[in-house]
Amino acid sequence: MYGGHFPELGTEAGTQPPPLSFRDATGRDIEVRAYGDGPVDSEYDALLAMYHDFDSAHRSLGIPPVRETRLQEWLDVMVSGYCVLAWHDDRAVGQAVLIEEEPGRCELAIFLHQDYHSAGIGTRLLEATLSYGREHGVEYVWLLVERENRRAVNLYNDVGFSVVETTNYDITMALTLADFGR
Repeated sequence: MYGGHFPELGTEAGTQPPPLSFRDATGRDIEVRAYGDGPVDSEYDALLAMYHDFDSAHRSLGIPPVRETRLQEWLDVMVSGYCVLAWHDDRAVGQAVLIEEEPGRCELAIFLHQDYHSAGIGTRLLEATLSYGREHGVEYVWLLVERENRRAVNLYNDVGFSVVETTNYDITMALTLADFGR
């Protein structure tokens, strides 16, 4: 049984770090780039605009925050890690980040604007972020997800995360970024 390594043992790496471009399942041209390499001068402002338009039904574990000062404080942390953004034209539509807790060990957070769900963007963004982290020496990634968020749990399972711990409300999952398939 698969043990939570990315990419799977014995398989060719099917992902690449940013930058990458692809057409999503609805035909939109999407670009995935590391923060700082985006198509607009102020990527930070583009991210703020994405989160201002973020539907409250898609907020998880209290994030992203709603109040402006909290949102900006939170976003300052979110762009300080290994941050990767998904773009549709000059609009930020997704963000994934690996926040380093100690050398080589990071927490993952990923957000995709509700208008871009179910089009394959989240998977590509996640895989690009994990590849980007691996390129920068990240060896271990963990995340916390609400137990009821089946879409996210399925995505993490599909990419190779394994359940580490469960509670009544959330699941901790982890992944080892092995140097396989290179």
